[in-house]
Amino acid sequence: MVASEVRALFAVASRPEVVSLAGGMPYVTALPLDVVGELVADLVARRGPVALQYGSGQGDPHLREQICEVMRLEGIEAGPDDVVVTVGSQQALDLITRIFIDPGDVVLAEGPSYVGALGTFAAYQASVVHVPMDEDGLIPSALEETLTTLARMGRRVKFLYTIPNFQNPAGVTLAAERRRQVLEICQRAGVLVVEDNPYGLLGFDGEPMRALRADDPDGVVYLGSFSKTLAPGFRVGWALAPHAIRDKLVLAMESAVLSHSTFSQLAVGQYLATQPWREQIKSFRELYRERRDAMLSSLEALMPPGCAWTRPAGGFFVWMTVPEGLDSKAILPRAVAERVAFVPGTGFFSDSQGARQMRLSYCYPQPDRIREGVRRLAGVIEQEMELRATFGTGSARDHFGVDTPGPDLA
Repeated sequence: MVASEVRALFAVASRPEVVSLAGGMPYVTALPLDVVGELVADLVARRGPVALQYGSGQGDPHLREQICEVMRLEGIEAGPDDVVVTVGSQQALDLITRIFIDPGDVVLAEGPSYVGALGTFAAYQASVVHVPMDEDGLIPSALEETLTTLARMGRRVKFLYTIPNFQNPAGVTLAAERRRQVLEICQRAGVLVVEDNPYGLLGFDGEPMRALRADDPDGVVYLGSFSKTLAPGFRVGWALAPHAIRDKLVLAMESAVLSHSTFSQLAVGQYLATQPWREQIKSFRELYRERRDAMLSSLEALMPPGCAWTRPAGGFFVWMTVPEGLDSKAILPRAVAERVAFVPGTGFFSDSQGARQMRLSYCYPQPDRIREGVRRLAGVIEQEMELRATFGTGSARDHFGVDTPGPDLA
């Protein structure tokens, strides 16, 4: 377990004068907070003895039924018996890794990949092998080649971890045709797919993409969360798993926390039962679309030549590449001094990749703050380019392990 090399800087970055393009925090202020407050008060008044008591390791039965309704929006047909409620999808990921990974086992993950997943895999001593992506997501031919190479080496691959929709950190989405190919490749190789999908309902155009789990119930464990579509403070996520895995998940859950918060589960369930949650998700989508547009237009107008970035169709993040010779982690202290923050790209790889990349988040700041943050960041990058042109490359940087920012940055 390795602490982040950049965490200390973000204590400064949290100051109000700093524009943070780092954090992946949902804009919960857009919720009808007065309604949520009334809902919680009503829950305590009517069902306090139940809501404040221990619950089952698998989760509240009614909430599990409601979760199945949510997943149906992505083409998943499942029963509540195969759903395990977790403390956010992060805990589901931890439990899956605990169940499957022995030290030295291989986990395949997109390159780049979610920093919280990489930290979990490292804690269980997995060997992470990255599979490249492009603007259409994970590259099937690269996945097949990687599996073939690892099999030839006698390496044991336990599962593929993928975020197919509006990926964190790259913002790209796995194309529909590639989804079928990825499933077929993993089926032939006997490799489980762990589909992490916190952003799937937050697309800006059209209907949600069909989930991988919808087309392979036996070969995919699906991880979901209410953190992005409701509020992360409830800490309610879930795993949808084949029967045998489901049983082990319940055992692992009970050994980890005995039972999760009955109060949070009932609050989420009451919200889903009484509030127009689909309309609230639509409001979030419109809000994040406006902020995405503010970031993309600002990058286009202000960034110096040599910079490139993804153009997400949903979710929270843009993945930017800086000009040759620059190092995003080395730039960060200067950026914080200029009152703008981002997350360096190295934290999203298990190896030394990502030095020229950075993740920019548009979910939390107001559009005018996003534009100001991009202006400040562009100025910092221009200064670094001028310094490099004058003095040559900067000092070398060491990188130890996986950067694991706090939850507000993940």
